[in-house]
Amino acid sequence: MMSLQASCDDLPTSLILIDDQRHILGHCKLSRIPRIPHSCFLESVVIRKSMRGKKLGTYLMEQVENYCKHVLRLKMVHLSTRGQEDFYTKLGYEICEPISIYGGSTISYKAPITNDKSQPPKLTSSRNETIPPPPPMPVPQKINNVVKSNMTYMAKKFS
Repeated sequence: MMSLQASCDDLPTSLILIDDQRHILGHCKLSRIPRIPHSCFLESVVIRKSMRGKKLGTYLMEQVENYCKHVLRLKMVHLSTRGQEDFYTKLGYEICEPISIYGGSTISYKAPITNDKSQPPKLTSSRNETIPPPPPMPVPQKINNVVKSNMTYMAKKFS
C-alpha cells in the first residue's frame, strides 16, 4: 500500500484496475527505456484469473495507452510477450527489434594508460626477488549488440 501512496506521475510506476468494491482486477508496470526517452516499457500485464475473457485486458491496455500518451506525454510504448502476440497485434502493436531497459547496450574497452611502454613495472617479493609481470588482459572481441530472447518484442506508436 505504501508504494501506491508514494506513486507519482513519473516512471517507473504501476497501474491497477479495480472494480466498484475496490478489488484488484488487473495490474501492469511501466518502466523507463533509457535509450528511448519518448517511450516506456510495459511489463507485468496481468488480469485476475477469474476475470479473464471479459475484455478487461483490452480495457486495461486502452487506459495504459491513454495514461502514457496524455499524462506521461510519450510517443510510443514497447513491450515483450510470449504467446500473446495476437492480442497485442489486435491492439495495434507491431513486432520490433529487442530493446534493453537497463541503459547502455554496448561495451567499450580502453587499454590502461602507462607512461613507459618499453619497461613494464617490476614487482618484487618479500625476499627481493623480481616477479615477472602478469600477462596482459585479453582485449574483448567485438560484441554483437543483439539481445537474445525467446520473447517477442512489440511496440505501438501513438498518433
